[in-house]
Amino acid sequence: MGKYVDGFVLVVPNDKKEEYKKMAEEGRDIWMKLGALEYYECRGNDMVPQDMGGEKARAFPEMAGAKNGETVWFSFIVFKSKEHRDEVNAKMIEEMNKQMEGKNDMSMPFDMKRMAYGGFQVEVEG
Repeated sequence: MGKYVDGFVLVVPNDKKEEYKKMAEEGRDIWMKLGALEYYECRGNDMVPQDMGGEKARAFPEMAGAKNGETVWFSFIVFKSKEHRDEVNAKMIEEMNKQMEGKNDMSMPFDMKRMAYGGFQVEVEG
């Protein structure tokens, strides 16, 4: 069975970039400790629609509804398989619940309603 990837596209206000990076680094450390193979947080910096043989592809900011002062991030975590992802994510939820005990504030440095998430079976790898 091939690798499996959880992918995320989200919009982060530019003035919350450092706060988001700190949160992402903490998440990376936990996911990697729990067994993820790889972890990436990628901040968009070339978001101009490209000409694809006479057709223009949509740019991520348009797709994600990013406004002035916001940047699109593309994030992904690599696992051995979907089953491995499910095991690691179950442990991650337990860890997050432990960390949130007694805390009232669950605010995120981005708008969760504009975050997209999906699990992907790797079909071609290089």
